[in-house]
Amino acid sequence: IKIFSIACVVFLPPTLVASFYGMNFHIMPDLNWSLGYPGALGLMVVSCFAPYRYFKHSGWL
Repeated sequence: IKIFSIACVVFLPPTLVASFYGMNFHIMPDLNWSLGYPGALGLMVVSCFAPYRYFKHSGWL
């Protein structure tokens, strides 16, 4: 159960970011930036990697 809980915590932030950018809004300023899409992907990777590093460092994994 601990591993499933950690997997949920690790994959929740990227899912939240992806669902936010998946909305069809025309007013989002990130859509007009040249680095908006790579920035969103980078945010998803960082938000997935940070909890994993925390759990690995604290000895849960």
